[in-house]
Amino acid sequence: MKQTINILLMSITCLAASAQEPWTMERCMQYAVVHSADVQRQDIEAKQKKTDYRAALLGFLPTLEAQVSGQYNWGRNIDPETNTYNNVTTFNNYYQLAASLPLFDGGRTINAFRQARLARANSATAIQKVQDDKAIEVMGKYVDAVYAQRSISLAREKLTDSQALLRKTQRLFELGEKSRPDVAQLQSQVAEDDYNLLHQQNLARQQLLALKAAMNYPVADSLQLDTASVPALPAVDMVADAAAIYQSFAHLSPAVKSEEFNEENARLTWLQQRASLLPRLSLGAGVATNFYKNLSGGAGAPSFGSQFHNNMGEYVYLSLSIPVFNPAAWRQARRAKADYRLAQVSLQEARRKLHDDIAQAVMDRDGYAREVAQMERKTEADSLAWYLSRRKFEEGMLSTFDLHTAAQTLLESRIRLLQMQLMLVLKQKLVNYYKGEPLWTLR
Repeated sequence: MKQTINILLMSITCLAASAQEPWTMERCMQYAVVHSADVQRQDIEAKQKKTDYRAALLGFLPTLEAQVSGQYNWGRNIDPETNTYNNVTTFNNYYQLAASLPLFDGGRTINAFRQARLARANSATAIQKVQDDKAIEVMGKYVDAVYAQRSISLAREKLTDSQALLRKTQRLFELGEKSRPDVAQLQSQVAEDDYNLLHQQNLARQQLLALKAAMNYPVADSLQLDTASVPALPAVDMVADAAAIYQSFAHLSPAVKSEEFNEENARLTWLQQRASLLPRLSLGAGVATNFYKNLSGGAGAPSFGSQFHNNMGEYVYLSLSIPVFNPAAWRQARRAKADYRLAQVSLQEARRKLHDDIAQAVMDRDGYAREVAQMERKTEADSLAWYLSRRKFEEGMLSTFDLHTAAQTLLESRIRLLQMQLMLVLKQKLVNYYKGEPLWTLR
């Protein structure tokens, strides 16, 4: 209930602030988690698990049932008054109240209770796993969208520089200092840059649409991303050990905990199926009475009240049921045992995959950190090279082809640097998640 209230408050906060400030990565993850259909589905299933737990708890109580029946008999049958065969028509009315309690059922009831209790406890883990998966998905989509939008700025900046250089070259051509091919080459470069800008804008719209879909955000509503703060690079701990991170996160990972639940759940299912092959001992007790009336004879029958009281009887019994031949139960037990072994394999695979994912995230983070440092130096060098190439072109010492090559190299370096910076932010956040830091918080 408290989590539901927090989610509702978060929804109201998101709607109220949607038109006031740009959307950061954390805010997009919060919105996606709150509005995710998978999260809502898991929340409903968690409530169902609580109902199943209460139902399993009631399995320890005895069963109580009441039975009422009426019966007409005619033709040759036994007359209850004389205990002889006669041609009579009679009416019998039976009442019974019975209770039954299993004393031994091979552990079926206790294992069903343990299974329901385990499912109830795992419901929170299932919700957390879906939330984290959605947050990681949105985090990747957000980085793609911001990368596409910031690439627009770089493409527009290059187009602006090319247009300014074209105007200057046209003036120099009018003064006789530049040739007509130089002007034509720059016009071609401006057209190419204009196309690249348009293409990048289309890519940005596609990435933004993909982000909205991942967030379950209305497609028709505007979504302004905070493109300024994302490239702020985090402090990178280059001595982080993947094995140490795995040891601390293995017992916290929702994916591993879900597989541990699946393994234990399969084991309890196997024990329940195996219990169907064992004897079953039950204790029962009850009380019964009946009412009889001869519809053929002229004599009146005793009253209903007197018969109901006088015919009252109690009983108690022990029932032992021994399965002798039940091939279907044998097959189900063998199948359940095989499912248990498969669950054990899946758990080992989940642990191995988590270790590999952590090692990959740490390796990628360290690699991107080094690439960013190297790419920053390369971008500075390419920027200086383009500036000097432009000066040489203006002085007539460089061809338009060489100038275009220098400008294109600078653009590619800037785009590559932006990509490395965003990937470093993404991988660092993922490593922090493996260290135990939450991906998102409700605010």
